[in-house]
Amino acid sequence: MPPLAQRRDTPDTLHTKEWLRYYQRVRAATEAICAPLHKEDYMVQSMPDVSPPKWHIAHVSWFFEAFILKPFHPAYRTLDPAYDYLFNSYYVTHGTPFPRPDRGMISRPTVDDVYRYRAHIDRAMEELLNDPPQEHLQEILRRLALGLPHEQQHQELLFMDIKHILAQNPLCPAYREDLAPAPEHAVGELGWHAYPAGVRHIGHDAAEKGFAYDNEMGRHRQFVEAFQIADRPVTNGEFLEFMRAGGYDKPDFWLSDGWATVKAEGWKAPLYWAERDGAWYHYTLGGLVPVDMNAPVCHVSFYEADAYAQWAGARLPTEAEWETVARDVPMAGNFVEHDHLQPVSAEPAMEVPGQMFGDVWEWTGSAYRPYPGFRKLPGSLGEYNGKFMSGQMVLRGGCCATPADHIRATYRNFFPPQARWAFSGFRLAREA
Repeated sequence: MPPLAQRRDTPDTLHTKEWLRYYQRVRAATEAICAPLHKEDYMVQSMPDVSPPKWHIAHVSWFFEAFILKPFHPAYRTLDPAYDYLFNSYYVTHGTPFPRPDRGMISRPTVDDVYRYRAHIDRAMEELLNDPPQEHLQEILRRLALGLPHEQQHQELLFMDIKHILAQNPLCPAYREDLAPAPEHAVGELGWHAYPAGVRHIGHDAAEKGFAYDNEMGRHRQFVEAFQIADRPVTNGEFLEFMRAGGYDKPDFWLSDGWATVKAEGWKAPLYWAERDGAWYHYTLGGLVPVDMNAPVCHVSFYEADAYAQWAGARLPTEAEWETVARDVPMAGNFVEHDHLQPVSAEPAMEVPGQMFGDVWEWTGSAYRPYPGFRKLPGSLGEYNGKFMSGQMVLRGGCCATPADHIRATYRNFFPPQARWAFSGFRLAREA
């Protein structure tokens, strides 16, 4: 076989070079997120749902090693066989994962060791994509098409987890002090958009170009009754009215499990809020700042979103209603590229609902369940989504920490109903 420098590019090699550039761009973004951290920050696990930043940057490398390099790179040699155990997240058909609540106990390998591991994986992936085995090329690219969005998901998780980690510190240290300033818009009274009843096509069409997760597949028809949806998410100021009306003190509007969680956890406000001298502040990745009453409320659970909706005489939209609206809305919003890393106030109302994408993930009233015809991916990768289709609620639209090229109208995110550390908010819906 001639040396790489002597070969002529073919359509296949040009295609894999495009994938290599995409790979390098995504990998660089992860390291840029971690650049402001001190080494002491990399190790902290502030609750069982949070993973130390060091574990994240190792795990996303493990994904490429376990599912691409080991199966398809004949010359690949692992840096340390123990990493297959330490950095496996939940793939029990692949091996025994290290317990999630104990990830903060992994002081060794060190941060420097983990970055050496990332560099080892990157060199091997570059070798593979520069000279892929043609008989496995399509499968390599199929797995790469999953692995890169997987790393983008962990980039958002890094922001979520870093925020939770730093928020536990009474000094309220800023992750970054140079974030882009948030625009200031006065938000008017909530408006509504009406949609007629009819049969809708929900989910990703496998015949369309572009990546989608398996949980978006199974495009199907669904009858949607006539409904109305709010022209923007609920704001901090509106949620404060709920708080002042005793929303956290009265069981009237809460689901039973939600009320039990409120009492057990002592919730009185959204996560990261603190009242000081009669004014409300909240912790952001830029430090502790006054709450912007015009920005979407963030870091609330499904239970809080549902209770507010009940109090307001409305409800949360179903995911089919949300997708019906989102398909006709421009795919634009406050994503990670805007560098606010915080929801911002809505611009003046338009002809379509605003802030459907970016700012906050929006809780829906739909449980996370498979679509008709759903089929898991073959092998261990089938554990990616399907095994979580119980006890979770669907969120839509992306947030201020989501890469803009990662989101689409059919994207289904999911969290347990009590989760609050995601950039989660909500908008209201009601019957027509």
